[in-house]
Amino acid sequence: MDNAREVKSIIEGLLFAWGDPLEIKDLSSVLDIEVSELESILKEMIDDFNYNRRGLRIIKFNNSYQIGTRPEHYEWISKLNQDKYKKNLSNASLETLSIIAYKQPIIKSDIESIRGVKCDRALDTLMKKNLIKEMGRLERAGRPILYSTTDEFLKYFGLENLKDLPHLSELNPFEEK
Repeated sequence: MDNAREVKSIIEGLLFAWGDPLEIKDLSSVLDIEVSELESILKEMIDDFNYNRRGLRIIKFNNSYQIGTRPEHYEWISKLNQDKYKKNLSNASLETLSIIAYKQPIIKSDIESIRGVKCDRALDTLMKKNLIKEMGRLERAGRPILYSTTDEFLKYFGLENLKDLPHLSELNPFEEK
C-alpha cells in the first residue's frame, strides 16, 4: 500500500472494529507492512489524535494497540449509561493489585505476608476483572499459583508497560528525600 492516508484509515478501522487490543505483529500481517514502518505510522496517528484533541485516542501497551476514549471525557460518557460501569476497586483489591504489580510473579502467601491479612476475595475480584492472571505454579511443596498483571491492568491504569509504574520511592510520602 502506497497511500499513507489510506493506510491510516484502514488501521483506524481495524482498531475500531476489533475492539480488543491488536498486537502489532497481527496488524503487520494483515496490512503486509513491516513492523518498524507500522510502528512509525501508529506513532504519527497517536500524535495526530492527541494534537487534534479527538474524542478517541490510540492506546499503546506492550506490543498492542487499541482505540479508546479520552479519560478526560469519562464524566460525559458515564452519564450515557450509569449501569454499564462496574464498581471501583476496593482498597483491599488495590493493595493486593499493587503488591502483584511490583513483586510479580508472586504467590498468594507472599501477598498475604506483605498485607498481613487474607487476600482470597481481592484475588477473586482482580481475576474477574482480568487485571491479574495465573502465570503458572511455583516448583515447591504444594505448587502454589504464581500471579502477575495482565494487559488489561496496563490499559486500566493507562500504562504502556510495567516500566511506567512509578518507583516505590515516589509513592512513600514518609521517606526522607
